[in-house]
Amino acid sequence: MKGMVRGITAVGALLVSEAVIAAAEPAAASTAAPGGLGAQLAQTVIGLLLVVGLIFFLAWLLRRMQGSAQQGAQVIEVIGTRAIGPRDRLLLVQVGKEQILIGHTPGSIEALHVLAEPVDVPASARQATPEFAQRLLELMGKDQKDKK
Repeated sequence: MKGMVRGITAVGALLVSEAVIAAAEPAAASTAAPGGLGAQLAQTVIGLLLVVGLIFFLAWLLRRMQGSAQQGAQVIEVIGTRAIGPRDRLLLVQVGKEQILIGHTPGSIEALHVLAEPVDVPASARQATPEFAQRLLELMGKDQKDKK
């Protein structure tokens, strides 16, 4: 997949360099022929639009390729979090059928306990938005239930 992106990028760079060379060549020739100013301007605008279009196309293609690679890779899921200090928190993580309690501090991440029996957490109890976003909505006086 990375090889494909590199190949597309190389083709894009080649097209951009050809557009720049093509735009530069008429500039030298237009000094001799004053009547070609409109044609030169049109060629420059078309070249610029081509380059901008190529950039947007490559960005779209890269997003599509990254999205397809991440869809099948969701084997780790954060079930719940709890802040135990300003920068320390506990995380309950599901990996396959196993649940692990993890301690997270700014300097380390440690597995504290592997649960023998997985905790059943209903879908309504799982936090759909990050903690900061939830608290910001609460402070602004908006409730998540209003959005649904």
